[in-house]
Amino acid sequence: MDAKRFDKSKLPSRHVTEGPERAPHRSYYYAMGLSDEEIHRPFVGVATCWNEAAPCNISLQRQAQAVKKGVNEAHGTPREFTTITVTDGIAMGHQGMKSSLASRDVIADSVELTMRGHCYDALVGIAGCDKSLPGMMMSMLRLNVPSVFMYGGSILPGRYKDKDVTVLDVFEAVGQHSAGNLPDEELLALECVACPSAGACGGQFTANTMACVSEAIGLALPNSAGAPAPYESRDEYAEASGKAVMNLIAQNIRPRDICTRKAFENAAVVVAATGGSTNGGLHLPAMAHEAGIDFDLLEVAEIFKKTPYIADLKPGGQYVAKDMYEAGGMPMLLRTLLDGGYLHGDCLTVTGKTLEENLEGVTFNTDQKVIYPVTNPLSPTGGVVGLQGTLAPDGAIVKVAGMQTLRFRGPARVFDCEEEAFEAVENRQYEEGEVLIIRYEGPRGGPGMREMLSTTAALYGQGMGDKVALITDGRFSGATRGFCIGHVGPEAALGGPIALVENGDMITIDAEKGRIDLEVNDDVLEARRKNWAPRETDYASGALWKYAQLVGTARKGAVTHPGGAAEKHCYADI
Repeated sequence: MDAKRFDKSKLPSRHVTEGPERAPHRSYYYAMGLSDEEIHRPFVGVATCWNEAAPCNISLQRQAQAVKKGVNEAHGTPREFTTITVTDGIAMGHQGMKSSLASRDVIADSVELTMRGHCYDALVGIAGCDKSLPGMMMSMLRLNVPSVFMYGGSILPGRYKDKDVTVLDVFEAVGQHSAGNLPDEELLALECVACPSAGACGGQFTANTMACVSEAIGLALPNSAGAPAPYESRDEYAEASGKAVMNLIAQNIRPRDICTRKAFENAAVVVAATGGSTNGGLHLPAMAHEAGIDFDLLEVAEIFKKTPYIADLKPGGQYVAKDMYEAGGMPMLLRTLLDGGYLHGDCLTVTGKTLEENLEGVTFNTDQKVIYPVTNPLSPTGGVVGLQGTLAPDGAIVKVAGMQTLRFRGPARVFDCEEEAFEAVENRQYEEGEVLIIRYEGPRGGPGMREMLSTTAALYGQGMGDKVALITDGRFSGATRGFCIGHVGPEAALGGPIALVENGDMITIDAEKGRIDLEVNDDVLEARRKNWAPRETDYASGALWKYAQLVGTARKGAVTHPGGAAEKHCYADI
């Protein structure tokens, strides 16, 4: 690609590189070793969430170097920077999890501010952990500069007792251990082998779900989401991503040209078809919000309802991301969904071609067991289901992939925080057939909308995963399985019906009909409401206090600013 194709007079970086008045700015670039020719090229931000917090992120710096090589070869000037992550596997089960969802918005904000402050012309974002994927894509849609997203890749499966294992097996082993069914030495042996490499959790948990979304929505190169983090092919995809973003600058193709309403519908189809994380129902509305598109949880759930579940992936199924990649990966999954009429094939992607054009020549591999054809799905409706009813007027969400029973009715046992619930589970202070309610854990009430994997995994480890139901205004991990309903809205902190539930109240859940109902008369609820008062949290200052003041409802994606519909100018047009 010829550098002369790029007209700097129309790019944001002109504000820091062009004209005599920018001599002080250019002096900084000379200090970093750039040549005059490099200074006058387009500037491409190469953003990663590299850190040493967890294996999800440790390969991102390596992949960033390959992106920079691709940008350079296509006559751009890469400028690498990093942002934070909060890794759920380590934040799980304690107060640290309150920082997780808030980190998504901090990632988007920090990338935005770095790009704005230095006037970069384009963005390649590499992310490896649950909230960093949507956070990075949110920043792309907010800035609307030419952008390519790339997933850092999944972890390789561990091996224990001749079976593939993931971190979920370790969480569930804690429950087995607490029930007296697993000796100390076996727990230790499992934890030492469950996570054998760099990369994000290997099942179809939140990271892999959002990686699939990145391809389905058109922001990532075809097949780039699948290769595990240690594979050298990731570096090839990274280099290609660097070249691709330069082509997007040349063609002036921007994220909002790609991520249309129809593209978001494609993304929702893929979440359901893969039995993906319920967090997809939170992140898709938040991403759409950045582009000024109204696409809330209930609209996402309508798509889930009519999408077949076709990828047999953990936690509901048998396989991990590596297996799906080797079976044919996202291109094959998209091909069968497109042929079945479930996708919009005319959506533009970062290749400059449509989704359908990208899939030309892709055929279905019948010699594999991971991805089913849409004509013979694992189940006719999606692996994720939306619910609504008297307990959740603003909706809720449940992952039904792999579940045999889709109805549950039982008396409530109420807890006002996760710690209370986990202690009760650990001490077996609950009964089979009950509905465990964990409230005041919503976006505002937590604050931070914690995930409850420690509690749900402990139940499974005790052999009770399918004998009780859990309901929360917080979230469940993408690794959660069983009758676990999250995102209940309005949340307890806002006085939603979940705040009024008392021990013994009967609750009915019907995932086939999409209903979740509290069987208490309106006059009784009204009397309870008069005695209800909002609760204060312990977070009266700092980042979590600030988050609680800004955050909106789970139905709308738990966003913290007015979004694309309210903007008066777009960064890409400065």
